[in-house]
Amino acid sequence: MTETPAARNYSEQQAGSLTTGSHILLPDGERTAEIRQVELEQDDFGAPALVLASLSGGGTLRIAVGTSVTVVDGAFDGVTQLPLQATPSVVAGTAGAVGAAGETGPAKEAGLEQPGGGAAAAPAAPAVVVPPLPAVPPAVTGPGEEELALIPAPKGTPESVVEATAEAHPDAEGVLLLADRLAKGVNFKSGSCLKDLSDLAHELFITLKDADGSLAVADLLNVLPYDGNPGRWASVEASLALSSYICRQNGQEARAEVYEKLLRTPENQETDPFKARMAAKVRQRSLNEPNLYDKEIFRSIDNSNHEAEREWRLLRLESLLFLRAHGGSETILPGELERRISNELEAVRS
Repeated sequence: MTETPAARNYSEQQAGSLTTGSHILLPDGERTAEIRQVELEQDDFGAPALVLASLSGGGTLRIAVGTSVTVVDGAFDGVTQLPLQATPSVVAGTAGAVGAAGETGPAKEAGLEQPGGGAAAAPAAPAVVVPPLPAVPPAVTGPGEEELALIPAPKGTPESVVEATAEAHPDAEGVLLLADRLAKGVNFKSGSCLKDLSDLAHELFITLKDADGSLAVADLLNVLPYDGNPGRWASVEASLALSSYICRQNGQEARAEVYEKLLRTPENQETDPFKARMAAKVRQRSLNEPNLYDKEIFRSIDNSNHEAEREWRLLRLESLLFLRAHGGSETILPGELERRISNELEAVRS
């Protein structure tokens, strides 16, 4: 007697939420396969676009993130590839057997019993070993109130802080230009205003070597919360990285750690474990392969365009300061990172 296999439990799931160990229905609509590894590719705008699912039996599926995929629920028998709770007693004409006392099946109905009177026991099917999920990256926690207290409150309004720095450097054209724009009013919801504040902090430290004035301006940005807007946050991020470097140079280690925790604030926003793992992987790749503007700098040197060279070096310096504040890179050792920052500071100041 041959039984009809019981129906499997199917469910629809978006490809972006697939994980290691999932059993999916292949595009032919007949076979299933277990996912051994999941990788996520991004498009040119940095958004998740393509899921690369490596299958345990070999091969890789390329699935768009938003595509609905049929997932087969439950554990699977290693031989029949059916859910364990639905595995038939007789498969391909082979007689099944009674698995436990009191159960009836084709073997007992046919009178097939062991000489001792007990029913013949079927060999246990090999269990499917599901590999464990990759470790979820540790949650990044922000600084507490005691740590935030290490950042001094501004002396007066944001406009008065900017005015004080301009008065301290009456001959600095770059400072006066930025201060004039900010004197009209500091709007923390304006991306251009945040960029001007960040540029002013960098100008004070890099060009004028005014660490105290630079920190006073940078702290206007450093206490702003992450609002989910990458454009506005880029200015805050650059300010935090600069502040961390200045404090490390001045021996203010605890205060520098506060800035570094604030810089990593966006990394604990994702609550979905799968998306958090993918974001951590992409983030580590960007840290290991940072854009240091080598081609642009060499091209400016070849063209003897010193102004353009300085602008590109300033961008390289920002990238290096970010790497340092974030905790470094797997490809650039801390000592090498410090050396490069010193070299860029010397180059842009000369």
